[in-house]
Amino acid sequence: MSITGIGRLTSPYYQQLSTGKKINSAADDAAGLAIAEKLLRQSNGYDVGTRNAATASDMLKVSDGALSSITDSLQRIRELGLQAGNTAIYGPDELDSIQQEIDQLKDQISSVASNTQFNGKNLLDGSAGGLHVASGPDGSGSTLQMPNSTLEQLGIADFDVRSGNFDLSAIDKALDMVSGSRSSLGAQSNALDHVMNFNQYASYNTTASRSRIEDLDYGKAVSDLKKNQILEEYRLHMQKKQNEEFGRVIQLYQF
Repeated sequence: MSITGIGRLTSPYYQQLSTGKKINSAADDAAGLAIAEKLLRQSNGYDVGTRNAATASDMLKVSDGALSSITDSLQRIRELGLQAGNTAIYGPDELDSIQQEIDQLKDQISSVASNTQFNGKNLLDGSAGGLHVASGPDGSGSTLQMPNSTLEQLGIADFDVRSGNFDLSAIDKALDMVSGSRSSLGAQSNALDHVMNFNQYASYNTTASRSRIEDLDYGKAVSDLKKNQILEEYRLHMQKKQNEEFGRVIQLYQF
């Protein structure tokens, strides 16, 4: 009888000690459970938002690396254009050789613009447009604007030094466009870094709040368990004493 009585009284404490949580079912604390589940949903949302923002940041870095390659090609084209402008020395044959290298550089720019991808999505050919990043815990976020860096968009598809009246400022404008695109990607990447920092901070504090509601204070739980065990043993002992006294009274009446 004593073992059964103590077991009934202390079983919730054993469950809490084994799980490390003071709320294991709605019966333990219905309101607390509802709040803890809502906080869990929110902290999970912040964590996923952080991962989404980190992935988007990686995508921007891939784009920036590709634009850096395009910048190098444009700088070399500009050097060749300046060289071709020295008509006092260079004739048609030399200009043909210079243009061959320029055409190779243009093909390289076109290849980078057409083939730079992230997870199968083209980034620099103008097809990406605005890409939504679900960085918030509720699916909200920001839209990333991806650049168009094709030869046509840069305005150098027909650049040819053999014409004799080529415009070197077209290369300068293309360089300015690529530099502007890289600046925009850098600003967007910095914004994502701020979002990730905020999400991590918010997730930490949300998790801490849920922990205060849901997690068990082991020291207090063990103390309460021992206290209730002692009280139950004392109650059973007193009940046993009362039964013995009652038995002696019955025996007196029988005589």
